Amino acid sequence: MDVVEAVLSLVERIPEGRVMSYGAIADYLGIGSARLVGQVMAQHGAAVAWHRVVAANGRLVPGHEQKAMQRLMAEGVLFRTDKVNMTRYAWYPES
Repeated sequence: MDVVEAVLSLVERIPEGRVMSYGAIADYLGIGSARLVGQVMAQHGAAVAWHRVVAANGRLVPGHEQKAMQRLMAEGVLFRTDKVNMTRYAWYPES
């Protein structure tokens, strides 16, 4: 499985109302680069739940913050600021 396929496949598994950081995806897949995950998502992520992928600090996809926030809120994510509460909403697959 190539990197693009692996990233998109994992993003499809993130449950509604939960998020994963670029770095957590990279760590889980053993590719070690959050930046590479970001590039894959920017180029190929439109067909998956891209709004569930955020920065490690909970920052939403740059340039798409409003749309991402609306989609996450529709899935039950509550916001106090413009960032996702990673303690509450971060998801990591079972090993």
